[in-house]
Amino acid sequence: MTLSDEPEVVVVTGAGGMGEAVARRLGNGRRLVLADYSQDRLDRVVASLQETGYDVLDVLTDVSDRSSVEELARAARREGGIVSVVHTAGVSAATASVEAILRVDLVGTAHVIDAFESVASRGTSLVCVASMAGHHASLSTEDEHALATVPTEDLLSLDPVKSIDDGVSAYIVAKRANQVRVQAAALAWNRRGARLNTISPGVIATPMATAEAESATGDHMMEMLRACGIGRSGTPGEIAEAAAFLAGPDARYITGTDLLVDGGQAAWIRHHRPTG
Repeated sequence: MTLSDEPEVVVVTGAGGMGEAVARRLGNGRRLVLADYSQDRLDRVVASLQETGYDVLDVLTDVSDRSSVEELARAARREGGIVSVVHTAGVSAATASVEAILRVDLVGTAHVIDAFESVASRGTSLVCVASMAGHHASLSTEDEHALATVPTEDLLSLDPVKSIDDGVSAYIVAKRANQVRVQAAALAWNRRGARLNTISPGVIATPMATAEAESATGDHMMEMLRACGIGRSGTPGEIAEAAAFLAGPDARYITGTDLLVDGGQAAWIRHHRPTG
Protein backbone atom coordinates (compact mmCIF):
# COMPACT_ATOMS: atom_id res chain seq x y z
CA MET A 1 0.00 0.00 0.00
CA THR A 2 1.38 3.45 -0.93
CA LEU A 3 0.85 6.65 1.01
CA SER A 4 -1.82 7.75 -1.48
CA ASP A 5 -3.80 4.54 -0.83
CA GLU A 6 -3.77 4.95 2.96
CA PRO A 7 -6.25 6.89 5.05
CA GLU A 8 -5.22 10.52 5.47
CA VAL A 9 -4.18 11.33 9.02
CA VAL A 10 -4.13 14.75 10.67
CA VAL A 11 -2.33 15.10 14.02
CA VAL A 12 -3.06 17.98 16.38
CA THR A 13 -1.19 18.44 19.64
CA GLY A 14 -3.02 20.47 22.25
CA ALA A 15 -6.77 20.22 22.79
CA GLY A 16 -7.24 23.84 23.83
CA GLY A 17 -8.94 26.59 21.86
CA MET A 18 -6.48 26.67 18.97
CA GLY A 19 -6.12 22.90 18.86
CA GLU A 20 -9.84 22.24 18.66
CA ALA A 21 -10.30 24.91 15.97
CA VAL A 22 -7.48 23.38 13.90
CA ALA A 23 -8.90 19.89 14.38
CA ARG A 24 -12.30 21.01 13.10
CA ARG A 25 -10.76 22.85 10.14
CA LEU A 26 -8.39 20.09 8.98
CA GLY A 27 -10.08 16.92 10.21
CA ASN A 28 -13.00 16.74 7.78
CA GLY A 29 -13.10 13.29 6.18
CA ARG A 30 -9.74 12.34 7.66
CA ARG A 31 -8.53 10.27 10.58
CA LEU A 32 -7.86 12.80 13.31
CA VAL A 33 -5.29 12.09 16.02
CA LEU A 34 -5.64 14.51 18.93
CA ALA A 35 -2.99 14.67 21.65
CA ASP A 36 -2.93 16.47 24.99
CA TYR A 37 -1.37 15.99 28.45
CA SER A 38 -4.82 16.17 30.13
CA GLN A 39 -7.07 13.14 29.73
CA ASP A 40 -10.06 15.13 30.99
CA ARG A 41 -9.58 17.77 28.31
CA LEU A 42 -9.06 15.11 25.66
CA ASP A 43 -12.25 13.34 26.69
CA ARG A 44 -14.31 16.54 26.48
CA VAL A 45 -12.98 17.67 23.12
CA VAL A 46 -13.02 14.22 21.54
CA ALA A 47 -16.65 13.72 22.61
CA SER A 48 -17.58 17.07 21.07
CA LEU A 49 -15.76 16.25 17.83
CA GLN A 50 -17.30 12.79 17.57
CA GLU A 51 -20.78 14.20 18.16
CA THR A 52 -20.30 16.33 15.05
CA GLY A 53 -19.03 13.53 12.83
CA TYR A 54 -15.26 13.56 13.21
CA ASP A 55 -13.23 10.33 13.27
CA VAL A 56 -10.93 10.86 16.25
CA LEU A 57 -8.26 8.92 18.11
CA ASP A 58 -7.05 10.49 21.36
CA VAL A 59 -3.49 9.94 22.55
CA LEU A 60 -2.43 11.12 26.01
CA THR A 61 0.89 12.89 25.36
CA ASP A 62 3.41 14.89 27.35
CA VAL A 63 5.43 16.81 24.75
CA SER A 64 8.22 17.46 27.26
CA ASP A 65 8.85 13.67 27.31
CA ARG A 66 10.64 12.49 24.17
CA SER A 67 9.37 8.90 24.45
CA SER A 68 5.78 10.14 24.77
CA VAL A 69 6.06 12.18 21.57
CA GLU A 70 7.74 9.31 19.74
CA GLU A 71 4.85 7.04 20.72
CA LEU A 72 2.39 9.65 19.43
CA ALA A 73 4.21 9.71 16.08
CA ARG A 74 4.15 5.90 15.86
CA ALA A 75 0.46 5.78 16.82
CA ALA A 76 -0.38 8.34 14.14
CA ARG A 77 1.59 6.47 11.47
CA ARG A 78 -0.26 3.25 12.31
CA GLU A 79 -3.51 5.03 11.44
CA GLY A 80 -2.44 5.86 7.89
CA GLY A 81 -0.42 8.40 5.92
CA ILE A 82 0.29 11.56 7.90
CA VAL A 83 -0.65 14.55 5.76
CA SER A 84 -0.63 17.26 8.44
CA VAL A 85 0.73 17.78 11.93
CA VAL A 86 -0.20 20.97 13.77
CA HIS A 87 1.58 21.49 17.07
CA THR A 88 -0.43 23.88 19.26
CA ALA A 89 0.46 22.49 22.70
CA GLY A 90 2.15 25.03 24.93
CA VAL A 91 2.12 27.07 28.11
CA SER A 92 2.64 30.77 28.86
CA ALA A 93 4.30 33.00 31.40
CA ALA A 94 0.95 33.64 33.09
CA THR A 95 0.15 29.96 33.51
CA ALA A 96 3.47 28.16 34.08
CA SER A 97 6.88 28.30 35.74
CA VAL A 98 10.13 29.06 33.94
CA GLU A 99 11.02 25.37 34.03
CA ALA A 100 7.67 24.32 32.56
CA ILE A 101 7.89 26.91 29.77
CA LEU A 102 11.33 25.70 28.76
CA ARG A 103 10.44 22.01 28.96
CA VAL A 104 7.12 22.34 27.10
CA ASP A 105 7.52 25.27 24.70
CA LEU A 106 11.23 24.89 23.94
CA VAL A 107 12.10 21.21 24.32
CA GLY A 108 8.59 19.95 23.57
CA THR A 109 8.52 21.61 20.16
CA ALA A 110 11.95 20.17 19.35
CA HIS A 111 10.64 16.72 20.29
CA VAL A 112 7.72 17.14 17.86
CA ILE A 113 10.05 18.20 15.04
CA ASP A 114 12.35 15.24 15.70
CA ALA A 115 9.70 12.56 16.18
CA PHE A 116 7.56 13.46 13.19
CA GLU A 117 10.52 13.80 10.83
CA SER A 118 10.98 10.04 11.21
CA VAL A 119 7.42 9.32 10.02
CA ALA A 120 7.08 12.14 7.47
CA SER A 121 6.53 11.19 3.85
CA ARG A 122 6.19 13.11 0.62
CA GLY A 123 3.46 15.68 1.14
CA THR A 124 3.54 15.72 4.96
CA SER A 125 3.31 19.21 6.47
CA LEU A 126 4.18 20.18 10.05
CA VAL A 127 3.03 23.53 11.44
CA CYS A 128 4.34 24.58 14.86
CA VAL A 129 2.59 27.37 16.71
CA ALA A 130 5.26 29.78 17.95
CA SER A 131 4.42 33.38 18.93
CA MET A 132 4.80 36.98 17.88
CA ALA A 133 6.96 37.25 21.02
CA GLY A 134 9.68 35.26 19.30
CA HIS A 135 10.25 38.14 16.87
CA HIS A 136 11.37 40.34 19.75
CA ALA A 137 14.04 38.12 21.26
CA SER A 138 17.42 39.77 21.86
CA LEU A 139 19.82 36.96 21.02
CA SER A 140 23.18 36.92 19.32
CA THR A 141 23.64 35.21 15.97
CA GLU A 142 25.68 32.54 17.72
CA ASP A 143 22.98 31.89 20.33
CA GLU A 144 20.27 31.65 17.68
CA HIS A 145 22.38 29.21 15.68
CA ALA A 146 22.84 27.04 18.76
CA LEU A 147 19.11 27.10 19.55
CA ALA A 148 18.44 26.09 15.95
CA THR A 149 20.91 23.26 15.60
CA VAL A 150 22.10 21.62 18.83
CA PRO A 151 20.68 18.17 19.63
CA THR A 152 17.40 18.47 21.48
CA GLU A 153 18.83 16.92 24.64
CA ASP A 154 21.35 19.79 24.85
CA LEU A 155 18.90 22.69 24.59
CA LEU A 156 18.45 23.25 28.32
CA SER A 157 22.22 23.41 28.86
CA LEU A 158 22.77 26.31 26.45
CA ASP A 159 23.96 29.56 28.06
CA PRO A 160 21.05 31.71 26.80
CA VAL A 161 18.65 29.17 28.30
CA LYS A 162 20.45 28.53 31.60
CA SER A 163 20.60 32.25 32.35
CA ILE A 164 16.83 32.78 32.16
CA ASP A 165 15.21 33.61 35.48
CA ASP A 166 11.73 34.93 34.60
CA GLY A 167 8.74 33.56 32.73
CA VAL A 168 8.43 36.26 30.09
CA SER A 169 12.06 35.83 29.01
CA ALA A 170 11.64 32.05 28.98
CA TYR A 171 8.61 32.35 26.72
CA ILE A 172 10.32 34.78 24.31
CA VAL A 173 13.44 32.63 23.98
CA ALA A 174 11.44 29.42 23.62
CA LYS A 175 9.29 30.86 20.85
CA ARG A 176 12.28 32.28 19.00
CA ALA A 177 13.88 28.87 19.26
CA ASN A 178 10.74 27.34 17.70
CA GLN A 179 11.08 29.67 14.72
CA VAL A 180 14.79 29.13 14.08
CA ARG A 181 14.67 25.40 14.80
CA VAL A 182 12.02 24.99 12.11
CA GLN A 183 14.21 26.96 9.71
CA ALA A 184 17.17 24.69 10.40
CA ALA A 185 15.09 21.51 10.06
CA ALA A 186 13.72 22.46 6.63
CA LEU A 187 16.62 20.78 4.80
CA ALA A 188 16.01 17.36 6.34
CA TRP A 189 12.27 17.65 5.77
CA ASN A 190 12.78 18.75 2.15
CA ARG A 191 14.81 15.62 1.53
CA ARG A 192 11.76 13.59 2.55
CA GLY A 193 9.48 15.62 0.29
CA ALA A 194 7.90 17.12 3.41
CA ARG A 195 7.59 20.66 4.78
CA LEU A 196 7.49 22.46 8.11
CA ASN A 197 6.73 26.04 9.12
CA THR A 198 5.78 28.10 12.14
CA ILE A 199 2.81 30.35 12.78
CA SER A 200 3.40 33.23 15.19
CA PRO A 201 0.09 34.39 16.63
CA GLY A 202 -0.43 37.63 18.46
CA VAL A 203 -3.16 37.88 21.08
CA ILE A 204 -5.70 35.13 20.35
CA ALA A 205 -8.95 34.74 22.29
CA THR A 206 -8.19 31.54 24.20
CA PRO A 207 -8.21 30.70 27.92
CA MET A 208 -4.43 31.15 27.90
CA ALA A 209 -4.81 34.68 26.51
CA THR A 210 -7.44 35.40 29.14
CA ALA A 211 -4.95 34.42 31.82
CA GLU A 212 -2.37 36.70 30.24
CA ALA A 213 -4.87 39.58 30.11
CA GLU A 214 -5.51 39.17 33.83
CA SER A 215 -1.79 39.08 34.67
CA ALA A 216 0.54 41.99 35.49
CA THR A 217 1.25 42.53 31.77
CA GLY A 218 -2.39 42.36 30.70
CA ASP A 219 -3.03 46.10 30.43
CA HIS A 220 0.07 46.54 28.27
CA MET A 221 -1.03 43.67 26.01
CA MET A 222 -4.49 45.16 25.45
CA GLU A 223 -3.06 48.65 24.89
CA MET A 224 -0.89 47.22 22.11
CA LEU A 225 -3.99 45.90 20.36
CA ARG A 226 -5.53 49.36 20.45
CA ALA A 227 -2.34 51.17 19.47
CA CYS A 228 -1.58 48.99 16.44
CA GLY A 229 -5.02 49.76 15.02
CA ILE A 230 -6.51 46.26 14.94
CA GLY A 231 -8.46 46.89 18.14
CA ARG A 232 -9.33 43.26 18.87
CA SER A 233 -7.95 39.85 19.71
CA GLY A 234 -7.62 37.24 17.00
CA THR A 235 -9.75 34.11 17.05
CA PRO A 236 -8.72 30.45 17.13
CA GLY A 237 -10.48 30.11 13.79
CA GLU A 238 -8.09 32.60 12.22
CA ILE A 239 -5.14 30.52 13.39
CA ALA A 240 -6.85 27.42 12.01
CA GLU A 241 -7.19 29.10 8.61
CA ALA A 242 -3.50 30.01 8.61
CA ALA A 243 -2.59 26.43 9.54
CA ALA A 244 -4.86 25.11 6.78
CA PHE A 245 -3.11 27.31 4.23
CA LEU A 246 0.38 26.19 5.30
CA ALA A 247 -0.72 22.56 5.38
CA GLY A 248 -2.51 22.71 2.05
CA PRO A 249 -1.63 22.45 -1.66
CA ASP A 250 -1.33 26.22 -2.19
CA ALA A 251 1.70 26.28 0.13
CA ARG A 252 3.75 23.50 -1.44
CA TYR A 253 6.67 25.88 -2.05
CA ILE A 254 6.63 27.31 1.48
CA THR A 255 8.86 25.68 4.05
CA GLY A 256 11.25 26.71 6.80
CA THR A 257 9.55 30.04 7.40
CA ASP A 258 7.26 31.85 9.83
CA LEU A 259 3.82 33.34 9.26
CA LEU A 260 2.89 36.21 11.58
CA VAL A 261 -0.83 36.24 12.43
CA ASP A 262 -0.91 39.12 14.88
CA GLY A 263 -3.11 41.92 13.56
CA GLY A 264 -0.06 44.06 12.87
CA GLN A 265 1.28 44.14 16.44
CA ALA A 266 4.85 43.21 15.50
CA ALA A 267 4.91 45.83 12.75
CA TRP A 268 3.65 48.48 15.17
CA ILE A 269 6.27 47.58 17.75
CA ARG A 270 9.03 47.73 15.16
CA HIS A 271 8.07 50.99 13.45
CA HIS A 272 5.60 52.99 15.53
CA ARG A 273 5.98 52.26 19.24
CA PRO A 274 7.18 55.37 21.08
CA THR A 275 10.76 55.13 22.30
CA GLY A 276 12.46 56.72 25.26
